[in-house]
Amino acid sequence: MNWISDWALPKIKGIFGGTREVPENLWHKCPACEQMIFHRDLERNLMVCTSCGHHMRLSAQARIKATLDEGWSRIELPKAPADPLRFRDQRRYSDRLKDAQSKAAMDDAVVVAQGAIEGRKAVVAAFEFAFMGGSMGAGVGEAIVTAAKLAVLQDAPLIVFTASGGARMQEGTISLMQMPRTVIATRMVKEAGLPFIVVLCDPTTGGVTASFAMLGDIQIAEPGALIGFAGARVIEQTVREKLPEGFQRAEYLLEHGILDMVVKRHDMRPTLARVISLLREKLPPVVEPAEALPALPAPEPEAPKPA
Repeated sequence: MNWISDWALPKIKGIFGGTREVPENLWHKCPACEQMIFHRDLERNLMVCTSCGHHMRLSAQARIKATLDEGWSRIELPKAPADPLRFRDQRRYSDRLKDAQSKAAMDDAVVVAQGAIEGRKAVVAAFEFAFMGGSMGAGVGEAIVTAAKLAVLQDAPLIVFTASGGARMQEGTISLMQMPRTVIATRMVKEAGLPFIVVLCDPTTGGVTASFAMLGDIQIAEPGALIGFAGARVIEQTVREKLPEGFQRAEYLLEHGILDMVVKRHDMRPTLARVISLLREKLPPVVEPAEALPALPAPEPEAPKPA
C-alpha cells in the first residue's frame, strides 16, 4: 500500500479544495522556430508567431473578422446535396461531413460575408482549412457562385482567401464540376467591371489553384504560403529533377511573376483597402489639348527707302 498516493494526496486535495482541470492547448509551438506561445497571445497576434513571424493557419471566421470593419454580416449559403454519390471508404462520407460540420460550426469549407474594408464595401469569401482540408465540393462551389452574384448585385469587389487541398474526392465528378463553375463566377464579376482579388493562404493546391484561385485581377499571398497544383514530390518524380529551394512558396512565385505581392497578415487589411481604392476610384477626365491657333503670316520685309 502506497500511503502517499492512497492517504496523503487525498488529504491534501481535500484541504485545498481539489485540483483544477487545466484546459488543453494553452500553449502552441511554432512549427518554424519551435517557440512556445501562449494561446491568447497567439490569437491576439492573428496566429503569427511573436518570435519569428511565421504565419500559422487562421480560421475563416477570424480572417473575416480581421479583414472587414465592424458591422459585417455573414451570408446564408444555399444548401448543397449531402453525399450525392453515397461514397464510403473506411467511413461513410456523410459521417465525415457531420463530424466536420460539428467541429467547425460550419455547413461547408467556405464562409461568405459582406461589409466594408476601411469604409470601402466588399464581399469576402474565406476558406476554412480545418473543414476537411478546405476541399472543394458542391457546397464550396455554391459559396463562390453566391459570393460572385452578391458582389455584382452590390456593385462591390470580390475578395477570396483560399486555403485548400483541392477537390473533394468523396464527391467525384461533382467536385471537378466546381472548377468551371467557379471560373464562370469570376467572369461574372469581371464582366461587371468589378475587381476580383485573390489572397492565397497556406496551403492553396489542387483544383482550387487550377481554377479560380489564379484568375484574380490582383494576386496576393501571405508569407511562406504553399501554392501549387501537384505536390513537390510528385513533380520531382515526373520531371526527374531536383526542384529549387523554396519551390511553390509565395516568395519564389513572386520572384517569377506568378504573384503581384506578398503581404504580411497585419498589413493585409490596409493593403486591400488601398488596392480597392486604386481599382475603383475614377480617374479625372482627360483634358484634350486645345487646337493650335493658325500661325500668323510673317511680316513682309519693308521696301528700301530711296536715297
